[in-house]
Amino acid sequence: MLDFKSFKVPINFGEKPLIDSYDFGVIVVDGKRYTSDLIVFPEKVVSGWWRKEGHKLYIEDLKEVFSHTPLPEVLVVGTGYSGLVKVLPEVEKALKEHGIKLVVQPTVEAYKTFNELLKAGRLVAGAFHLTC
Repeated sequence: MLDFKSFKVPINFGEKPLIDSYDFGVIVVDGKRYTSDLIVFPEKVVSGWWRKEGHKLYIEDLKEVFSHTPLPEVLVVGTGYSGLVKVLPEVEKALKEHGIKLVVQPTVEAYKTFNELLKAGRLVAGAFHLTC
């Protein structure tokens, strides 16, 4: 279980979870249905997220996260329905160097963690693989 109180910079985004639901290949964000991988910020969704290599996460795959202002304090990576996406050590290192905490979980757990962090008032971003 994550200790959500260990994250800093509280912000009030209200009580409604940003991500409504997830099932294999489909995620619903604020009532809108998406069927391709995406990156979610509290204020926007970047749909059609493509990675250099389908089941490996490279630094360049997260350019939207690293260029976001302000930087998130935590990045939740949804590794797919079966958890096949692997986060490379170079990504973990780069996130740490930027002061971004990393949470890696199968997407069915990751979207719930994203919502909990958001409800706790944290600056959070989520990168979600929807299949595999």
